[in-house]
Amino acid sequence: MPDAANPPVHRNTVLLSASLAANSAMLQLSAAVASLTLVLVVDVEGLLGLGPAIVLASGALAALPAGRAMDRVGRVPVLAAGFIAGIAGCGLAALGSVDESAPIVLAGLVGVGAASGTSLLARIAAGDMYPPERRARGIALVLFGSVFGAILGPAVFSPLLAGGDLDGAALASLWLAAAGFMVAGLVLVLAVRPDPREIARTLHHGATTESSPAAPLGELLRRPGVIPALLAAQASFAVMVGVMVLTGAIVVEHYHHDAHHVFPIIGAHVIGMYALVIVVGDLIDRIGRSPSLAGGLLVMAVSVISLLWIESVAATAIALFGLGLGWNLSFVAATAELADRTQPHERGKLLGFNDLLSGLTGAGLALLGGVALSALGVAALAIGGTALVVAPAVWILREHGPRALAPRRS
Repeated sequence: MPDAANPPVHRNTVLLSASLAANSAMLQLSAAVASLTLVLVVDVEGLLGLGPAIVLASGALAALPAGRAMDRVGRVPVLAAGFIAGIAGCGLAALGSVDESAPIVLAGLVGVGAASGTSLLARIAAGDMYPPERRARGIALVLFGSVFGAILGPAVFSPLLAGGDLDGAALASLWLAAAGFMVAGLVLVLAVRPDPREIARTLHHGATTESSPAAPLGELLRRPGVIPALLAAQASFAVMVGVMVLTGAIVVEHYHHDAHHVFPIIGAHVIGMYALVIVVGDLIDRIGRSPSLAGGLLVMAVSVISLLWIESVAATAIALFGLGLGWNLSFVAATAELADRTQPHERGKLLGFNDLLSGLTGAGLALLGGVALSALGVAALAIGGTALVVAPAVWILREHGPRALAPRRS
């Protein structure tokens, strides 16, 4: 029985981090071949962005109910349900690829999206276990596991694809391998105990928790610092996933590189997202949330606009690394700020709402980006994505950068 006064924060952090490594490996495959899988079964290249859009929209729609459920029943049961959805989704995507059945592939992508949207809420559990002055670092420690997914993904998926045709059988083998990662993630999450929500209650002993009702969402949105964090989160997540999921099309279709080259590029991107996350977490705790939000968006802008001039695999990998690093800075800062402004029994609601908006915005950008990429080329994606991250960065710096935000809530 865990000691309530000394909960196993380190053990839980390692387990949650490892579960996100499994999730990250699966998401690399989704980012690389979701669009190609759907195009294979419907044979309409103009729908290049539809597969990723379905994944993102499903994740977005799952996030808010999953967050609310986390506030009611705890973090672990909901995270476990997400991994189960991922197992089912990857299995259906594999089956649909072999049968060339669009309905089965669509159902599989919905399951994959629900899994990714739910699993990413592990950062709520991370925020539960650390005090405000170390919260960004705690979130960073859990997210750090995803960098190992960036290593595992290419190590497993590239050999399955190298030297072969990208047909239904090849895609099915990839999706089945991804299902294996989801099984591992489920086992890891079920080993987390006590539930991080219980640790939050201990950490916040003496503060108002379940003794007072959770504030309505409208009240949460009016708290200082929430709107800048939400705005930065929408812009950074939408542009990050919109560019990431279309990278396969850019590299494989537009510049005629071999299909397996997409995995090192996606791997570089995921390494950028997570490899420096611990350093980033400490930096955010030191310099503050607002400068971190804006700085991350501006790093993303430089990376996205560079797609106008680069074509090689190596250069694209560097640009995607920078995109991931900028997202890392703004995303962790936004998560920490939203966690700071909520009590433990409100946290899932607000972060789930954030992920709902982010996922829907990302899905829309992926879908529109696919159409723009097919019709206008890479320039449309690069210029549009840059504008979407520069505008909120300028607003945040002008309105919130020069001064500290209101005192943080525990």
